[in-house]
Amino acid sequence: MLIHYLDKAAEDLQTLIDLTEKDIDDIKAARHDAMFERIKTKEHTLLTFENRKALIDNEINNLVKANPNSEMDELLDEEVQQKLNTLREKLEELQELNRYYARFVITVGEFYNALYEEMLPVEKDGYTGKNAKLASLIEVRA
Repeated sequence: MLIHYLDKAAEDLQTLIDLTEKDIDDIKAARHDAMFERIKTKEHTLLTFENRKALIDNEINNLVKANPNSEMDELLDEEVQQKLNTLREKLEELQELNRYYARFVITVGEFYNALYEEMLPVEKDGYTGKNAKLASLIEVRA
């Protein structure tokens, strides 16, 4: 079962990697609707991965409990160790992609905030935040 869980977890990570790459392409092309449509899929895939990771942890813990005096290398055969390494590599790839994606998200967010502040003048209210000066937007003529 451990090999099955490792394979499925790797598939989940690859799905997340693929979705993140699509998000990067879409944010570059300003296709925000496509990104928002994938949110549910990403959340579901992430939840599935977390559940599978818990099953992997449980299987490994059961092996350790059954063989308390054995080293991890002795408990896990070469195929399982290879699949764990693959899982680690995919996690690192996803982490790097998410960092790259986050740069775009932050840049786009800052752009929209600057645009908003340009359209609706704001004045700093000390440390408490910002208050819009809405009165300056409207000119009343009698």
